[in-house]
Amino acid sequence: METTGGKVRGLQQTGYNEWLGIPYAAAPTGSLRWTAPKPAASWHGVRDATSFGHRCVQGSGWDPGYENPILTEDCLSLNVYAPSGTRGKRPVLVWIHGGGFTGGAGQDTDPRKFVRQAGAVYVTINYRLGAMGFLNLPGLGSAAGTFGLLDQQAALRWVQANIARFGGDPRDVTIAGQSAGGSSVCDQLSSPTGRGLFARAIIMSGGCSLGSTASAQQASQAFVREAGCSTAADVVACLRAAPAATLLAAQQRAGVRPSVGGVAFPVDPADAVPAGNFNRVPVLLGQVNNERALFTFQNYDYAGKPVTAAQYEALVRSTYGANADRVLAQYPVTAYPTPGEAWTAVGNDSTATVREDVMTALSYYVPTYAYEFSESDTPQFTSIYLIQQKSETARNFPFGATHVDDLGYLWDYLGQTLPYDDDQLELSNQMIAYWGRFTASGDPNGDRTPAWPRYRTSTAQMMFLKACDTAPAGGDSPAACSTVADDFDTEHNTGFWRSLT
Repeated sequence: METTGGKVRGLQQTGYNEWLGIPYAAAPTGSLRWTAPKPAASWHGVRDATSFGHRCVQGSGWDPGYENPILTEDCLSLNVYAPSGTRGKRPVLVWIHGGGFTGGAGQDTDPRKFVRQAGAVYVTINYRLGAMGFLNLPGLGSAAGTFGLLDQQAALRWVQANIARFGGDPRDVTIAGQSAGGSSVCDQLSSPTGRGLFARAIIMSGGCSLGSTASAQQASQAFVREAGCSTAADVVACLRAAPAATLLAAQQRAGVRPSVGGVAFPVDPADAVPAGNFNRVPVLLGQVNNERALFTFQNYDYAGKPVTAAQYEALVRSTYGANADRVLAQYPVTAYPTPGEAWTAVGNDSTATVREDVMTALSYYVPTYAYEFSESDTPQFTSIYLIQQKSETARNFPFGATHVDDLGYLWDYLGQTLPYDDDQLELSNQMIAYWGRFTASGDPNGDRTPAWPRYRTSTAQMMFLKACDTAPAGGDSPAACSTVADDFDTEHNTGFWRSLT
């Protein structure tokens, strides 16, 4: 296959073809560390594209394959998957991985079932993470705070220049992501330099905000001190000379996150979207209904220190300040089986209120389709599922449908096919149909699926995605039981959260 950089040789798989580890930008090393992405060098002959490129610098974690820190900076590559026998121009989905802007890689997502069923070309990308991607210092120029987001745009430009050769339509590109990837999608929606790079957007369990320059520079100065460069005559030169391991260790003590900056990201999406100052394309967005359970488990129960009643009160007071008494009265710890579940409920509802505000703001300007994934009996996503095999604490924890659990219904995640029952497999088929149609047309509706109305503030209707509970020995066929409802406000107590000042 010919690309703008040279020829690549991929692999033929069952029902699809794949090309892995294609560089879309130069390695951001040496003098290119903390600069906007530069074009990748071209090559002679045929480049082997049968294995993934390096993952970007990040610490270890509980995800399989991430047991040890990763220190490789030469990581700006992408992967392309296309249905076998592709003819003409197919819709394209570009997936931006999550991981809190500090972890993950494009290879975490295996989209083969989506590619085969939806008939779409699918691209996954790597981008710089943590301090490597988002350090914000005056000496780093106009791209400071946004290097990883600019990497995403460089990948999208590669798609525009090359995807037709893989059977994709560059005019028919959807950007999609979950968690930090979903937030990245909203950032790209709000970027003037993102205009024309995509035709649709999918935001899954992601926010719509960037840090301020002032707060990011303050955090970055703390990082500089931890890296041992605060007294250097040339701070940037000191940082560029430091080993990746030193910078990763500093990041783990003083983290930095994406922030407003430069011509590409001049305005916080939290301001740009309500003002209509964004790339106006159709948007599909939503969340799972027990988002914050994962974080309660990760931060407390997994560490062997479940939230106590006193700690719950302290967490509410430190988070909500002058509104803490009202929050504690609305969510009394005695109303929940454990203090951890009380803390999860507070986080679920406050987060859901903010996300509904984004749905509302988008719906004023563009076709918007909103959802909540509410299949509470689902197997947890790969990392938690594997922990549950060994840990009674994890097996007994009330996850429900929590953060990341919806991904496996669309594509395999972290190399694991989860043990879905037949009803859940029907839900998977339904979700792929919805996401596939939206990728192709900007509208998830079609034959043999429940009608999904556009989100409007007058009705507040959204799709609640869930499986049926068909009796194994009965005569009914397995099925999805997704339905449209308007009770998101009631479920998540949004009236209370909007009453806070």
